Amino acid sequence: MTIELRKIVKKFGDFVALDRVDLRVGDGELVALLGPSGSGKTTLLRIIAGLDWPDAGEVLFDGENALARGASERQVGFVFQHYALFRHMTVFENVAFGLRVQPRAIRKDEAAIRARVRELLDLVQLGWLSGRYPSQLSGGQRQRIALARALAIQPRILLLDEPFGALDAKVRKELRQWLRSLHSEINVTSIFVTHDQEEALEVANRVVVMDKGRIEQVGTPGEVYDYPASAFVHGFIGESIVLAVEVGGGLVQLGGKPLNIAANGAAAGAAKLFVRRHDMQIGPAGSGALEGAVRRVRSFGPIQRAEVALCGGEGKTLIEIDAPRDRELQPGEIVGLQPRRYRIFAARD
Repeated sequence: MTIELRKIVKKFGDFVALDRVDLRVGDGELVALLGPSGSGKTTLLRIIAGLDWPDAGEVLFDGENALARGASERQVGFVFQHYALFRHMTVFENVAFGLRVQPRAIRKDEAAIRARVRELLDLVQLGWLSGRYPSQLSGGQRQRIALARALAIQPRILLLDEPFGALDAKVRKELRQWLRSLHSEINVTSIFVTHDQEEALEVANRVVVMDKGRIEQVGTPGEVYDYPASAFVHGFIGESIVLAVEVGGGLVQLGGKPLNIAANGAAAGAAKLFVRRHDMQIGPAGSGALEGAVRRVRSFGPIQRAEVALCGGEGKTLIEIDAPRDRELQPGEIVGLQPRRYRIFAARD
């Protein structure tokens, strides 16, 4: 099923939660809504589900007006962050619940319900826990049961609100990989909300980056990471070095000193230079556009993370750089720094 949102507006008093949002999700896509708290992600998800209503705009499912239908008529499965499992029901009955409360005209008989539940428990690899209660499960197991329950009614759309937010890092990583594999099997149009950039980039076909009720950028994980459309996207996704610079006459200056980098068409005036930590090349003193003194070095695996105090300007700006361990950096060493890839955005962006 395709989902199309047109000029969606939602306000809570004077607060604008969604500001004329346009988005199209293709049939069978797995899309992540990514952004900080308060960016409008969950509000948008709830409007799609029919749990909330926009003040203006259209929601279309396969070209038809979804706002004319209530939540129970939209064939949407919803998975919440905190599972929302029924504590007094076994795993089996939790998954069966949606099937048992369907209108009589479409409700399956008991044998078909039990077969469907067994099929779903096998799908999420938890059939052996069917007789247990939620309190007897781990967090990761509860989340998989919540997903099986959402899938029981054979939804045409699957919505997940911070599905792994309550889990520890190791379990989150395992479930992200599992969800990606599961989605390729079930092929249901799916949207999940997250503020975890790694989660969005690892799981989704496309990422929708949101801030202050607006969509900043839509693209594949590679596009939003390598070609951020705004200063916000560059700063929010990945770890970036950000330097306040001045652009003029085709030159980029830091603290009044010209840097040996191209302005790349950036408008004249105050600007911000963004460089990924791993895109700042380290060499001997005098070899780069910037120079600094190594303050501290931490090594883990094949990477060393160096804290460097930039020379020049008023005071010293501290930045962190990720570098391979082919040459071990030493505290007190003066190094040259040259951005391999970078973006320049106007300071107002």
